[in-house]
This record gives sequence, structure tokens and C-alpha cells, in this order.
Amino acid sequence: MGLELSAIGRILDMYPELLTADPYDDVYPIFDFLLHAVQLPFREIRKSIIRCPRILVSDLGTQLKPTFEFLTELGFVGPNKLTSQTTLLLVSSVESTLKPKIDYLVGLGIEYDDVRNMVLRSPGLLTFSVENNYRPKLEYFLKEMNGNLDEIKRFPQYFSFNLEKRIKRRHRLLMEHGILMPLPDMLKVSDGEFNVQLLEKRLQMVEKRLL
Repeated sequence: MGLELSAIGRILDMYPELLTADPYDDVYPIFDFLLHAVQLPFREIRKSIIRCPRILVSDLGTQLKPTFEFLTELGFVGPNKLTSQTTLLLVSSVESTLKPKIDYLVGLGIEYDDVRNMVLRSPGLLTFSVENNYRPKLEYFLKEMNGNLDEIKRFPQYFSFNLEKRIKRRHRLLMEHGILMPLPDMLKVSDGEFNVQLLEKRLQMVEKRLL
């Protein structure tokens, strides 16, 4: 698979049981699964393993295949099919990890189809903790930012940004100056670009007062 020795060493340090695994019975079937069932291009399998070596020690029948079936039904097919960036989802438990996150979002009042589209647009949603990510960020968004769920549906990447260092900090700066800004404009840009936008909007406000 073209793995560098340093990568192999790191993987074996993390999962020493691979040293005693049977390549033909334990490892090759997983490569075959990634290549033919998941349909990862051969060159992408290496990236997938480096990104999530846990795949190599996950049971094919009880973990990888059931999760792949669930993700396929969710819509990870065609242009949304799994890539080397998202195959890490395969090691997640359907019942204790993936479904609870979807159920939580649906429980907020977001339609299932909208949740499905959110997840397909931002697969990282399936890796975030409900208690440590969803709940505190939604509470701040709804109570402090007076946001509505339609904004979250349009920009699910909101959950990928740090609450203290980016979301709260930038929102408070905007509030100090009485400025409103769409979530993508507020969060996606670098600190430098955000500061430039903030300055431009403040200057526009001054100009309007002078007219």
C-alpha cells in the first residue's frame, strides 16, 4: 500500500496486535473491502489507513460492513461516497455513536431529510460529541446569538468551529459594534480577514451617519 516505515511504526505502536495478525485472514480482507465495497481508489487506501489505522483492527463482519451499510443508506453514495477523509466513520458504532447524533438533531425539530443533507455536506457532524459540541454550541447560538435552526441547516459547518476561541469571540466583537453578519462570513475567514471585514463595516456605519 506504499506505507512509509515511519507510518508503519506509528501504527504498530498504536495497535501492537497487528504484529501477530494473519495478513491473509485479518488484514487483506480489509484492504479488499476498502477497494471493492467502499470503492476507494487504490492510492487512497494508504491515506485512509494513515488517517484512521483503527480500521485495520476493526472486525469486518460486526463493525465495518454494518457501518458501511448504514452510511450508504444515509446517502454516502455517488458523489457523496466515502473518501480517504471520511472512511474514519467506518469505525464508529451505528447504535451508540452515529444514530444518537442524528436522533439529537432530529429531536431539535430539524426534519430527517435536512439532517441527512447536513451530514452529507459536513460529514464531520458524525464525529462530534452531543454533550461537548452540539449542546453547548446550540445553546449559545439559540440563546446568545438569537439564531434559528434554518441558519444551522444552511451552514452545518458551524459545529466545526471552536466555541470559545472563534464563535464567542467573533460574535461578541460584532455585538460590541452593532454589526450583523451571516454565519459563514463570521466564521469561515481567517482572523485577519475577519478584522478587515469588521473594520469595513464599521466605516460603512460611520459613512451612513455622516450622510
